This record gives sequence, structure tokens and C-alpha cells, in this order.
Amino acid sequence: MTERLRVAVVGTGEWWGREHARVFSRHPDVDLCAIVGRSSDKTTQRALEFDTTPYVDLDEMLETETPDLVSLCLPNEGHFDTTLRVIEAGYPLLVEKPLVFDLEAADRLLDEAEKRHLFFAINFNHRYARPVQMAHDAITSGALGEITFATWRFGGEVGSSRHPYANLIETQCHGFDMLEHLCGPIESVSAHMNDPAGNGYTTVAAALTFASGAVGGLVGSYDSSYAYPETHYVEVNGSAGRVQIVDTVKRFTHSVPGTELREVWEPGYFNDRDRDFDHTFALHLDEILTALRRSEEPPIHARAGRRALLLAEACIQSFHESRRVLLG
Repeated sequence: MTERLRVAVVGTGEWWGREHARVFSRHPDVDLCAIVGRSSDKTTQRALEFDTTPYVDLDEMLETETPDLVSLCLPNEGHFDTTLRVIEAGYPLLVEKPLVFDLEAADRLLDEAEKRHLFFAINFNHRYARPVQMAHDAITSGALGEITFATWRFGGEVGSSRHPYANLIETQCHGFDMLEHLCGPIESVSAHMNDPAGNGYTTVAAALTFASGAVGGLVGSYDSSYAYPETHYVEVNGSAGRVQIVDTVKRFTHSVPGTELREVWEPGYFNDRDRDFDHTFALHLDEILTALRRSEEPPIHARAGRRALLLAEACIQSFHESRRVLLG
């Protein structure tokens, strides 16, 4: 690898596509060598914004630039083909969630990457929010005792995906990943869904059982609004205490039984870094680049994307078969 890692970004979306370009362009250990898009005008505009080279041909970019890492941020339902092309070309890669919408497609990507011993990361960046890290530390240190139950709630507006289970797969994948990150593997699911506008199952509620014996609940919706306060909420309750996470980066609370006092963290006046949701990606990126340089597995392997998809598929099966579904 060169002194600075050469990174190419594939995708020119106005939100996360641009965020990938921004974060990589500002990282001191990165040379943002290329941006790849479908539209020549849009790709050129984005490349000028971040002082790099535009391409509309992925294969040409790979052959010309030979990047150390390819970062893919594409429309959610368009992940498979381009990701497979990068894998087959033999390049280390970082992908946005969801991995894909189909388990067979997920297995194909993982198998092809494994054959080539490729670095294959996925951006479950919620794990890098300060309140989430504090909750994880409290749980792993034993401060909560034995976990008894956990709750996840996340609601916003519908996106561009036309998949009937888009909310469950492309957004609540963060919930499945977060709950297992904090509480260990989920052993069974029992799901209920609602299709209020006839555009797919945009609201879902699932009862969960963890391998530890703890229980939990997940509620996710596109029939809400990201503008609502406390649109995102996580609670983990244990025999010796409780932690709460509000709006991912906004607030962490730790309470213990028998007292009305509690410990609260919120970002202070000058702490723009920890209140900035986008900064969670930058924190994840630091660990990704370190692992890549050391030829180690990524901090969050793409297998975590398959795991979240497996849990979503189990919820779909549970809903349609009106029964609890066990996971292996």
C-alpha cells in the first residue's frame, strides 16, 4: 500500500454518497483518488467538489487507479451487481447497509469475497455513537448485572426503495445489529406488520428472545417522522441497572435500582464532534483503515449485514406464518 491509502468512492448520492466522499477526502491517511457515478455531469460536479477524478466506468477506474479500498454507497436496492464486480476484480471494500435484500445474494457476495481473502466491511456506524459506546461499556463491565430485557424504537419517513419490506431490511437492520451488539445473539422472533398506505409493510413490531434468556422488542416505522424528538430510543434493563440511548447521539442515561438519582451524558456546548451523527462514520473509518493496514478483519465484517438480513427474513416468515421463528 502507498503511504496514504488510495480510496475510491462509488456513488454520488446527495446524502450518504456525498458523506462518503466528504469523510474520505478529509481523512489525513487517505488519498481520495476517484469518484464513480452513472451521470457524467453529476459525477464531474462531485469530483470537482472534492478535488478528485471522476469516472462513469467502474472497470476503467479500477484498472487506472488500483485503489487500496473501494467504498460503495449506492441506492439500497442496487447493491448486489456493483459490489460483486468489485469483489470479482479483487479489491478490498466497504459497503453501506443493507448488504442486500436477499440471503442468496448475500451468501454469493460473502463466498466470493472469502475465496479471494478480501477485506469486506459494512458501515453499521450506529455502534460508534458515544451513547452506544457508553452503553456497551456499562453492559460488558457488568454494571447492569444480568440483562432482562431490551427495547429498540426507530421511526421516520419512507425512502426511495420499492421493496415491500424496505423499512425492516434497510433501516431496522441497525436495530438488529445494535441489539445483538449490546445484548448478544437473538434466538427467536415473533413479528407483526402494518401496511397502512398499501405501499408495503412500513411499520413493524417484533418480540425477541435472546440466547441469554433476556427478551426484547423492536418497533420500526416509515409512518412517522425523523423530525420528531426522540424518534430513536434504546433501553437495556438488567438486574443491577438500566441504560437508555436517545436519538443515537443525543443522550445516554444510566440508572440503578432504588434511587431516583441517575447519571446522564449529553454533548456539551462546544462538543460538536459527539453530537454530530455523521461523525459516527468518521470514527468507524479510523478503525477500518487501521485494520486494513494491518491486514486484519474489518471492525464490522459484512457478515453482520447478512446476520441483520437473516433476522429480517425471520420476521417476515413469522408474520406470514403467524408463529414464532427460531434462529440457528
